[in-house]
Amino acid sequence: LALILPEALKRKIPLMIGTAGGSGASVHLAWNREIIEEIAAEQNLSFKMAVIPADIDKDYLLANLDKTTPLGPLPALTAKDVQDSTHIVAQMGWEPYREALDQGADVVLGGRTYDPAVFAALALKLGFPSGPALHMGKILECAAIAAEPGSGRDCMVGILDEEGFTLFPTNPERRCTVKSVAAHSLYEKSNPWLLPGPGGALDLRNTRYQQVDERTVRVTGSVFVKNDYAIKLEGSRLIGYRTLAIAGVRDPIFISQLQQVLDQVRAAVKDNFEGSANYSLEFKVYGLNGVMGDLEPTPVPGHEVGIIIDAVASTQEKANTICSFCRSTLLHYGYEGRIATAGNLALPYSPSDVPAGAVYEYCIHHLLPSEPNFFKPEFVEVGKR
Repeated sequence: LALILPEALKRKIPLMIGTAGGSGASVHLAWNREIIEEIAAEQNLSFKMAVIPADIDKDYLLANLDKTTPLGPLPALTAKDVQDSTHIVAQMGWEPYREALDQGADVVLGGRTYDPAVFAALALKLGFPSGPALHMGKILECAAIAAEPGSGRDCMVGILDEEGFTLFPTNPERRCTVKSVAAHSLYEKSNPWLLPGPGGALDLRNTRYQQVDERTVRVTGSVFVKNDYAIKLEGSRLIGYRTLAIAGVRDPIFISQLQQVLDQVRAAVKDNFEGSANYSLEFKVYGLNGVMGDLEPTPVPGHEVGIIIDAVASTQEKANTICSFCRSTLLHYGYEGRIATAGNLALPYSPSDVPAGAVYEYCIHHLLPSEPNFFKPEFVEVGKR
């Protein structure tokens, strides 16, 4: 920001920041605003800034609970979900960014935002068609991930016109290809042809990709299909505190009966902590099925495996205790055929157990019917004008 902000002001290019702080709740918005104001003070900058909160008031949501619908395989939203959530945000579209630009904002700092919106807002304000503008924004928000070789570090340039847009990476070592750009519609998508967002969906069924030169691709035919306006709600709740331990195992006798050993250790933990507060205990076994778990198609262990002991409990102290007991039990467990008694685990770190802090889980991922003007920019004069 210290590099971008002064250059944007000098060139009179609106600087738009969406999903401030990575999540876009009020605390993240305030943190990003503080950074911007610090930079402005250090560099003697002055400008008009719009701040667009995305937090949803719990009382408002409780009053509209029956209007919400779940996204994906989630249950209906309950009052407990709302009350348990630490922060609840709604995903805004491009409309509040346009309102901020219409009122002369030099910098727009938004809460939780539909990713393409910050790239498309100015183009839509200027009258460009929404399909190409939003599709281009969908690609630009991932930058050079849509190039070859892909990277999240480098920038991408998009040039928009009335019929479509062209793309090329700023790094000369990368290039856009029809394959790399078209494949991006598979990235984090439930459907590569229809990409839903606030107020409608991008329809890519008739989109065409053309290689213009070695590094440039042109895209045409993308259409934005409007539907009843709704905003996506997101919220999470605290479920406990985590402690981890990482260990390696290389004994082939141990590895050959690993699942049985882990089941027996889990039972020992359960027996020892019978009647205590709720907890969860997971073993992630890398070199067997640590990435995909039960979905792993070839769960064949290698010559060594890495085990992550993952204990979650109602307090950090309880998580520490459960992880410690589990690790110690596994370290000295007398499995069938065991030869050495000095310890079953290779522990790469000391102390071996790592308190990892608070653990949250999604409890709100729902839609709420709304109006495009639901989110209201707040304006502040930064520095002396």
